[in-house]
Amino acid sequence: MQAFNYAKPGSVADAARAAGATDAKLLAGGQSLLAAMKIGMAAPAALVDLGGLKDLQGISVSGGVVKIGAMTTHAAVAASKEVAQAIPALAALAGGIGDRQVRNRGTIGGSLANNDPAADYPAAALALGATIHTDKRTLTADDFFKGLYTTVLSDGEVITAVSFPVPEKAGWQKFKQPASRFALVGVFVAKGKGGVRVAVTGAGNNGVFRAKALEDKLAASWSGSACDGVKIDAKSLNGDLHGSAEYRAALIPVLAKRAVA
Repeated sequence: MQAFNYAKPGSVADAARAAGATDAKLLAGGQSLLAAMKIGMAAPAALVDLGGLKDLQGISVSGGVVKIGAMTTHAAVAASKEVAQAIPALAALAGGIGDRQVRNRGTIGGSLANNDPAADYPAAALALGATIHTDKRTLTADDFFKGLYTTVLSDGEVITAVSFPVPEKAGWQKFKQPASRFALVGVFVAKGKGGVRVAVTGAGNNGVFRAKALEDKLAASWSGSACDGVKIDAKSLNGDLHGSAEYRAALIPVLAKRAVA
């Protein structure tokens, strides 16, 4: 691993200033960034550690909204009785991320900012119509994700929290790669005030996406059988040694059906 400068700021404002410096990276849980640095895929000149910012941690439920601080770990979300009561599918998703070490170090803000195409949280954010709060603005999940490892975040912009509207119904299913536990395909379904939303991770050429064909069917009939016969175009999906694009296309409606059930 290359040499780098290290800063551990005491406030979000200080973190934003430090991260705005040339070639600096924000460090949340480090489960993706540090691994990339070890193999030479990332080489920032400086790391700005958010670990000391306690005001970026915590979970609250109020007014039909679950709000989670950006530095809240996956393990904390999975163990939260408030999350389990309000959005059981979100707690289940957090509990299935990686292994115990990853869940105790990785954070929701780090996952969303990294936007790995096979990560779980982007599917939850997109399906639930989440709002991502930063030190500069608020962003809808529909506007936040822009492609593989790409979001609308600007240099030095810090995610502070994520708000999830409590849905009427929601479900999550993941067909995981057994070694990494990343999603070969993951499907999150939700029915709420904004209608039916279905988000897919692990399959898209450009990362997480909404499956409109499934949304239309489930809007007409919220039942597992509504997913039967829905065809997903494999041309927009990725294939690799773990599964072809056609295989992933076939999995999406199957997992959606299980999530609805």
